[in-house]
Amino acid sequence: MARTPAVLVLTALAVAATAYAAPAAYADTGCRTQTYGSLGIAVCHNPDPRLDHVQLHIECRRWWDPDVDGRPVAIGPAGTVTMGDRCWKEIQKVWVTIKQGGR
Repeated sequence: MARTPAVLVLTALAVAATAYAAPAAYADTGCRTQTYGSLGIAVCHNPDPRLDHVQLHIECRRWWDPDVDGRPVAIGPAGTVTMGDRCWKEIQKVWVTIKQGGR
C-alpha cells in the first residue's frame, strides 16, 4: 500500500510536466489560392513564432503567355500577406511555395 501513493504522485508529475512542455513542432504556414479570370491571388497566414517566406507561382494556359514566379515575401509571426499576379489570357494553375524558418 505504501508504493501506490508514490506511483500516483510520480505519474501525476509526469502528466503535469508533459502539459507544460514546449510543442514539438509548430503549425505550418497555410495559403489559399483563388483565380479570377486571368488574375491569380494567394492569401497566406503564418501562425508560428518564426519567420517564413512564401512565393506565388502562376502557370498560364497559352504557350505564348509567360508563366509568373513572384518574388519571395517574408511573413513574420502571426502575419498574413496577400499576393497576386496575372497572365495575359487564362490561368492553368496557381500555387505557392513556402520556405519555413528562412531569413
